Amino acid sequence: MLEDEFTAIRNRMVDTQIKMRGVDDPRVLAAMQRVPRHLFVPQPLWDQAYNDYPLPIGEDQTISQPYIVALMTEALELQAGDRVLEIGTGSGYQAAVLAELAAKVYSIDRLASLAEKARQVLAELGYTNFQMRVGDGTQGWPEEAPFDAILVTAGAPQVPRPLVEQLALGGRLVVPVGDRFSQTLTRVRLTRDGVKFDYLGGCRFVRLIGKYGWQEGGPEY
Repeated sequence: MLEDEFTAIRNRMVDTQIKMRGVDDPRVLAAMQRVPRHLFVPQPLWDQAYNDYPLPIGEDQTISQPYIVALMTEALELQAGDRVLEIGTGSGYQAAVLAELAAKVYSIDRLASLAEKARQVLAELGYTNFQMRVGDGTQGWPEEAPFDAILVTAGAPQVPRPLVEQLALGGRLVVPVGDRFSQTLTRVRLTRDGVKFDYLGGCRFVRLIGKYGWQEGGPEY
């Protein structure tokens, strides 16, 4: 398939899967139109890259469906000067969308193989405003805190406390919270009056593994 064909399919994805379902932030929509999602999935799946469902990327992980990526990104309310922390690099696709919208993206994944693949794709696409590392994302990245926005791309049993503590005043944390089988997309906002919560609907993600998430090999719900 030629690049012009991928561009046309990507624009159709934004029009039919994202705009029509209520995501209307023009900066988010433009970012979704620019980022070549097919390059973040295995080549045999390129013909499915712009369909409305997750796809496997190895290590029992997935790339989220485009609508969920757009919904979570919009919920962050990003400004051009923001510093963003992403927990769960995965394929790197969400990091690319964030890098289109923010000044700097910090991304953590616990799986070195996925992190390295993501790093290579992001670099090949010319993104320079990101930094990645391998580790326990539930503990955040305290050396670089505070963050204007934090996005968690895996389901947590509760909101990880260190991530709330690493928000700047006015910062937003978006995280799926629930059990293994379903979660509620939750936005946490740090205000002068304390922490405020918004609930953005149901979702389903792989488990967030770490000290402040699920324990690897432990109970699943």
